[in-house]
Parts: sequence; structure tokens; C-alpha cells
Amino acid sequence: MNPADSRFSDSCVLASGCAPLPEGMRLSGPKQTFGCSLWFDRTDDRVVDAAFTFLAGISEQYLTDLVVGRRLPHEWNELEQKVREHVFAPAQAVILQALRTAVDRYLDSR
Repeated sequence: MNPADSRFSDSCVLASGCAPLPEGMRLSGPKQTFGCSLWFDRTDDRVVDAAFTFLAGISEQYLTDLVVGRRLPHEWNELEQKVREHVFAPAQAVILQALRTAVDRYLDSR
């Protein structure tokens, strides 16, 4: 841990969310859920980092780039629109559901 890295300050928390995959869809092995973890800075509700359960690294990187830097829930509508317009994946609704669950968990912690 780098003490100079603001991501490790006392104001940062991790919130996770998951959503069940549609029947017949698998990420890898027997996984039945899609998950995401969002690293929030409570001082401004900004997402500092994010991780997603995907097989393809490029999919995770694309979503991470869409999420990091956003103030959630303040910018939720913009994020939801970006995902709907730019992420053409069978699990698009599942991605949004997992993100929303993580944001709601973050809000519950405040």
C-alpha cells in the first residue's frame, strides 16, 4: 500500500454488487452471477477504481473506463445511458443491475 495514494485514505470504501445471469449464459465454469466492485471516495462520491467478472479483459477494461471518475449516484443516468448505447453484450441488463446494486450498497453505508 502506497500511503501517498489517495485510494487508500480513510474516506475510501469498497461496495460490491451482483446479478444473476440469464438462463444458459455462463461467464466461466459454473458461475451463475455477474459481479462488480466499485471503489468509492466518500468525499465526493467518485469511483476511484472498479472490477468486473468477465472472461475477456478488454470487456472489464472498457466498463472500468466508463465507470472510473464518475460521481455515483449523481451521474447514474449518464452512466446507464452510456452502457445502453455503447455496450452491446447479451448481459447488458445484468451489468446495469450489478452496478446499481453496488451503488445502492454504497448509499446504504453512508
